Amino acid sequence: MHEGCLAHMTMAVRAMNTCSIFRSASSPPFASLGCRLHRFPALHCRRHPQLGFRISVFQSSQNHNPFGRAVIRSYHVQSLVDTVTEQLEALRKRHRIRATCKMGVASSGELLEDKLEKQALREGLLLEFKKDSERLLLAVARRRDGKKNWMVSDQYGGTTSIKPQQVTFIVPGAENFDHTDISDFLQKAQNNLDPSLLECAWIELHEKNKTVTVEELAEIIFGSAEPLESYCAHLLLSKDEVYFTVLEGKSSFCVYGPRPAMQVEELLHKKLAKEAAEKELQDFLQLLKSTKTRPSHEKPPKSSWENEEKIQHKIKSLEAYAIDACETDDQKKTAGMILKAMGLAKTSASALKLLIDIGYFPVHVNLDLLKLNIRTDHSDEIISAAERVLSEASDPDELDRIDLTHLKVYAIDVDEADELDDALSVTRLMDGRIKVWIHVADPASLVQPGSIVDREAMKRGTSVFLPTATYSMFPEKLAMEGMSMKQGELCKAVTVSVVLHTDGSIAEYEVDNTTIKPTYMLTYESASELLYMNLEEEVELKILSQAAALRFRWRRTQGAIDTSTFESRIKVLNPDDPDPSITLYVEDQADPAMRLVSEMMILCGEAIATYGSFHNIPLPFRGQPQSNIDVSAFSHLPEGPVRSAAIVKIMRAAEMDFRNPIRHGILGIPGYVQFTSPIRRYMDLLAHYQVKAFLRGDSPPYSAGQLEGMACLVNMNVRLVKKLYNSSLRYWILEYLRQQPNEATFRGLILRFIKDRMAAILLVEVGMQASAEVSVGLHVGDVVKFQVEEAHPRDDFLSLKEVDEWA
Repeated sequence: MHEGCLAHMTMAVRAMNTCSIFRSASSPPFASLGCRLHRFPALHCRRHPQLGFRISVFQSSQNHNPFGRAVIRSYHVQSLVDTVTEQLEALRKRHRIRATCKMGVASSGELLEDKLEKQALREGLLLEFKKDSERLLLAVARRRDGKKNWMVSDQYGGTTSIKPQQVTFIVPGAENFDHTDISDFLQKAQNNLDPSLLECAWIELHEKNKTVTVEELAEIIFGSAEPLESYCAHLLLSKDEVYFTVLEGKSSFCVYGPRPAMQVEELLHKKLAKEAAEKELQDFLQLLKSTKTRPSHEKPPKSSWENEEKIQHKIKSLEAYAIDACETDDQKKTAGMILKAMGLAKTSASALKLLIDIGYFPVHVNLDLLKLNIRTDHSDEIISAAERVLSEASDPDELDRIDLTHLKVYAIDVDEADELDDALSVTRLMDGRIKVWIHVADPASLVQPGSIVDREAMKRGTSVFLPTATYSMFPEKLAMEGMSMKQGELCKAVTVSVVLHTDGSIAEYEVDNTTIKPTYMLTYESASELLYMNLEEEVELKILSQAAALRFRWRRTQGAIDTSTFESRIKVLNPDDPDPSITLYVEDQADPAMRLVSEMMILCGEAIATYGSFHNIPLPFRGQPQSNIDVSAFSHLPEGPVRSAAIVKIMRAAEMDFRNPIRHGILGIPGYVQFTSPIRRYMDLLAHYQVKAFLRGDSPPYSAGQLEGMACLVNMNVRLVKKLYNSSLRYWILEYLRQQPNEATFRGLILRFIKDRMAAILLVEVGMQASAEVSVGLHVGDVVKFQVEEAHPRDDFLSLKEVDEWA
């Protein structure tokens, strides 16, 4: 037997004459793995015909430890044969030959069950068991616990009752094992695990088409099947994902077979890719951890996270997870894996906090802006097209424009308005009636229907006005320099002139292309001051106010409902700072200047609807049914915000028609077309296209059916922008309240009772509705003082407590 083994090994070593002991650089991935053998130092690894394994020869050191690291030595072929012969002869003399030829390695034709040595649980056995879904522990069997269960002492000194199916391995030969030695046993096993040992065993077994048990594998790679060696072989097999697969058996009694060469190559590639991905993940996690600890001014800019593709994928996955917008399972899996590795909960809030902590997002990042995918910046292509429009502009209506530069023109808007697209003029006629001119900016004189700039504006639908920024429907330079009205400069306009009857109804109207020269650019506040001052030199402003009052009274006789209330406006100057500067304004929509402007805009809309109906021009006519509103049912409520809030809750949605005007019951007018904001609202621009084509004597560019289709797309985007505006406004109001001193008080107007003492209130100083508990005996319309207990803008949470006015 010994002579045969020697002959076998000698022939094998001689076969290396045709092979190179060292692999070439072009070898497959196995080239990075070595083969290490103990107690049988001359066992070699042959080159596999498909995978091209290298041939490595190892010899253990003189002070050999069965689980010590082998010393690698290189041999010439002749000296290798001599070494093998000498060592086998020495082993033969000491009667300690342990070699592959001595093992009972079964062929593929044998019955696999013959290789399974069945071993029942008994006291003193060393075993491995599954503690839970993620932990495997070593333990010593103590005694039975009932008919089937066993009490065991584990590696941590704990005593546990386990079921037989929890046992994953019984260490062969470990009889009467002392549980206090488990830790030392485990340490020795862990110190000597080398997955590359499986490579050599796989080569031998694959070439011979052999299967193997754990003990047989221990004999192959360690030259021994003692308990420690057997357990090491078990650990290697249980963690192996490449070389071997379980053919038969359960629990600790399994037979393993070598995988086919092509499958091994494929699995090895996957394993290497997985290891590379894990290293990549660890590097990314380290980057996150180190960045979190840096002060704010040292954190890298957002752009730096997007420079490298591997980092960009992970950071974009976290971003998508934070805004609940994962497009693929891979994004969700990647983000979840990162959060788990960072010790965070797998929630969007955790992802958001992490991105804020590393400086990728500012503290007050607008999540809805990201979630709703609202267009903000204009592409280079659109900006270039807009610049060409400005440089090549010619006025197609130049010959038909009426010169109205002699009129005093008031442009009244909020103080931070960038796009001024409407203005007013007025005079009192000889017969005492009032004539009003509503001048509207004329972007349609620059932008043609269907052009690239027009199509981009349609996709946006509207300009976006947020407390932190404005995102224009048109590129900024085109909107500001080419379209917007400017004080003291000649401006192109479409002017709607209306003569009012003494009761406020429309007596005459005209629509013309005009040239105007705005006289004043006023804020609502400054316009209101001028009205209160009643200056003789600004008599036109007083006449405009009288016209507005006439219109309001007339509309009320036609069934109009007053829905004016308090409205908030906020300006945030430095939104990226953790504690930004917030300026808050509260507008009373019943204020004289605001009433003046809103009435003139409604008048313009009514006149355009009448004009379109008379000339059969397809237009986006707006209406709003009023049939379900019985105003008398709200007469018991105080006028103003309380009554308005009650009516608004039951108002029906607006409707549109593109052929004929439809009654707008809330406004109390027979028809209405939005026309006064063509720079910032695309539906207004569509109305301009249609009307201006008629003024030129051309057919309207769009039919009623085409308008309807375009309106569907535009209104969908407008709804998204409105949602974004409302959420952003509320966020910054809550942030404003969070920043206020604890002792600050706010007046709350009770709008209605929700349940028992819980009331819906309007915080007058901030113009926001909230809910709070109020004292017994209070009624709708009462004003109560409140303090802010908690305000969390990110969670949309506000807690108010009533303050005793006499405390």
